[in-house]
Amino acid sequence: MYRLICVNCGYTYRKDEIIYECRECGHLLAVEYDLKNIQVSLEEWRQRPLSVWRYRELLPVSGAPVTLQEGGTPLYHLKRIGEELGLPHLYAKHEGMNPSGSFKDRGMTVGVSMALELGKKVVACASTGNTSASLAAYAAKAGIPAVVLLPAGKVALGKVAQALMHGARVISVRGNFDRALEMVHELCISHGLYLLNSVNPFRLEGQKTIGFEVFDQLGRMPDRFVLPVGNAGNISAVYKGYKELMDLGFIEKIPKMTGIQAAGSSPVVRAIEENLPAVVPELSPETVATAIRIGAPVNAEKALTAIRSTGGTAIRVSDAEILAMQCSLAQKEGIGVEPASAASVAGIKRLVEDGALDKDETIVCVVTGHLLKDPETVIKQCKPPVEVDANLTSLLSVLQL
Repeated sequence: MYRLICVNCGYTYRKDEIIYECRECGHLLAVEYDLKNIQVSLEEWRQRPLSVWRYRELLPVSGAPVTLQEGGTPLYHLKRIGEELGLPHLYAKHEGMNPSGSFKDRGMTVGVSMALELGKKVVACASTGNTSASLAAYAAKAGIPAVVLLPAGKVALGKVAQALMHGARVISVRGNFDRALEMVHELCISHGLYLLNSVNPFRLEGQKTIGFEVFDQLGRMPDRFVLPVGNAGNISAVYKGYKELMDLGFIEKIPKMTGIQAAGSSPVVRAIEENLPAVVPELSPETVATAIRIGAPVNAEKALTAIRSTGGTAIRVSDAEILAMQCSLAQKEGIGVEPASAASVAGIKRLVEDGALDKDETIVCVVTGHLLKDPETVIKQCKPPVEVDANLTSLLSVLQL
């Protein structure tokens, strides 16, 4: 059993109410479970396949979920990069190995399942790319239409291709992501579409399972959990999930929640640096990491709580640092990620350089999306293939063996 509760004033709502923010104070909502009546043990969980639905007792869906077998993503020990940084316990959780190539699938399996339970006929979102790709795939699986709004010219081609191929109605908005989100929110309220951006509290429930899986895969809690921050849903979700595990008595501590933003789009970092009570939106966010090019993160309130209450931090990294780490992950660890994903590991490198962390920490960085999400950026960074005549002599002259 669960209810919806305002994260600010504590006002509660029925679980079947279609609502995205508190009518009393305008703040976001969260799903609150009756943890005292949850009958499950870690041993029971660990007998099930590693996936989002291993943890179904802490998810709101009551019936059969709409699933593409999401979750169960690999946790890699970053040995070579860790050695270079002097971090023997550095790991990457590769969310790009989900069905549509990003962590968004964890939220969409729950969000689209809840849309069906609540009797909604059409789902919608605004997106910097990954949300639209995931929503389109899960809506197709559910057999319902999807509408996605994208900021015109600001979304990587691979993500647009996914949304189109899965049959979503794709609309490009002449404006940034924040304006597209405002528009789709208005559309859903006025015309009854079901909004599946991270303002939807049910969607974040699926995303918290990233943290659950890390605990199971490591066999212990990490000391620091590092995530790229765009709309700030992921860092908020993982923190909430760990709080639930603590309340259930499954864990004794929560990692230092650490958020990494691009220098050209870093309102959460500014709030942490200046000890502001809330973020000040950036009107013109800009970064090569399109997935986190968001100036007014809707989950900022939750994210600031997660960072501050765990003794974590938030820092910014430059586009050059992000792209360099994208190359390092690919060429030193064999892990191919899109630029925003590399921000988490780039942030750890910066913290090492600043002397801002204990090198004995067990650190888990979430890399959020697959390399092929943004092939244009990859091609721009790499040397083009060398063309040779179709004979061995020409080949050997190039290879210089």
